[in-house]
Order: sequence, then C-alpha cells, then structure tokens
Amino acid sequence: MANEGPDDRKKGLGRREVLECMVWAGTGVLWTITGGVPHSVGLIGEAAAAEPAKGFTFLQMSDSHIGFDKAAKFDNADKVFGETGLQTHWVPGEHDIIDEERGKAYLERYGKGSKGAGWYSFDDHGVHFIGLVNVVDLKGGGLGNLGAEQLAWLEADLKDKSASTPIVVFSHIPLYVLYKDWGWGTEDGQRALDLLKRFGSVTVLNGHIHQLAQKVEGNMTFHTALSTAFPQPAPGSAPSPGPMVVPADQLRTKLGLSTVTVMQGNKPLAIIDKTLA
Repeated sequence: MANEGPDDRKKGLGRREVLECMVWAGTGVLWTITGGVPHSVGLIGEAAAAEPAKGFTFLQMSDSHIGFDKAAKFDNADKVFGETGLQTHWVPGEHDIIDEERGKAYLERYGKGSKGAGWYSFDDHGVHFIGLVNVVDLKGGGLGNLGAEQLAWLEADLKDKSASTPIVVFSHIPLYVLYKDWGWGTEDGQRALDLLKRFGSVTVLNGHIHQLAQKVEGNMTFHTALSTAFPQPAPGSAPSPGPMVVPADQLRTKLGLSTVTVMQGNKPLAIIDKTLA
C-alpha cells in the first residue's frame, strides 16, 4: 500500500509516476479521495490527462515477484518502490517469509511497529486500514491462516470504531475460501469477516491468485486484481496452480491492472479492470 497527499505533487510526484511504478511493480489498484468524494483514475494516459488531485490517493500493489527467491529480493524491491518517494505499508506474501527464521528478515525490514508476524492498522483521511498476515502456518492444501492471536488483536482493534467508519482490509491470500483444493482462501478467515459485519463499508483486497476475482456479500466487497507478473489458471481448470503458459499473442490479455472508486458509507465500489492488451 502506498499513499500520497497534495504536497507530494509539488515534489514532482503525480498519477503518471505512480501508475508507471504500478505497471513495473505488479498488480495495482489506484484509489483517489478528493474533497471527501472518492473517485477512480484510469490507466496512464487517462491519469496524465486528469486534473491534479488535491486529496488523498493510495495504491494497492501485490505479487510483483521482484527477485522472487533471490537473496537480494528485498533490496531490489526497495529500489523500485523507493523511487516513488511514497509512504508504503506492507504485508508479507508466502515467499517473503519462507526462510529458516520464519520471516525474520522481512520483519526486520518492513515490520516496524507491527504486531506478531507483521499485522497492524492505521487511520488515514477517515478510513481505517488493516493489514492482516495469513501466510504463516499455512494449513492443508496451502490455505491461509490468521491464528487466535491475530484474531484477538483484530477484535480489540475494531472495538472502539464506529460502524460508519470505512474499513479497508488487505492481506495476501484471499480471506474467504475461493478454491479450497488449491489453498486459495484462509481457513479461519470467516472469523475475521464476522468481526467486520457491523461496519457499513468494508473493502477486502488481496493478491496471490494472479487473476481477477470479485464478489459482494452485503456490506463487503472483495476484489483480487489482475497480475502483471504471470497468469495462473482458473480454479479447477488445471491439475494445480502455478505459472500458466499461454501463446505469446494472448499473454497481454491475461495480465492487467484495475482502478477502483471508493464511496464512503454504504455505497458500493465501482471497479474497472483492464488487460494490458
């Protein structure tokens, strides 16, 4: 998660630069809140033509696979994201914590101020953001897991929040069970979603599956954006998940970006997905 305020424009940072970073880094969803009314900004051409925002903009990025399992992957990621000059909030993917010390390197670099395995929350422009970690102690088939400690923290974190507070939750693996056989879901995710039911506007974002998946359940909108790293097969359409080989002339139709309109209160999201084609 990266965000910028109006002063950042004066430093030469604008929608175009952020979107170029998004194209380079991986899956991206751009959110803009101007004058208290959120609206979406399109892809690079549209963003460059738009009037400068005077409010709050934040971007979801996921599954960049920068460096992947290489020793200097965090150094490479820092270089790419650092060039934006934007404040960044992190949650780990499974490849960030697969080491002999169970994510120690990730936490030392990105976990300052977080709890447990790296979960935390913060407030910005009237929105309560919650970063959850569901890639530790993966369950059968690779299902994500939050654990009792994190769920207890989440309950306490939400306790004093008004039901009218807009909530944005971001995690790596989907919080709901999208496809159990491939581990595309979180075993105890429903317990977290139950804690969020009383809020009027809840947006749940994730990566991991490298393809578009979205649904709405009552006051909750779930969205997984397309990836720019590599495509994965649709649930159940292949023997197992993993990088999918497609003809070169079809590749750009399988990769893409998304823009999202966030309306505070009980308004639904307006999500526009575009392939790189």
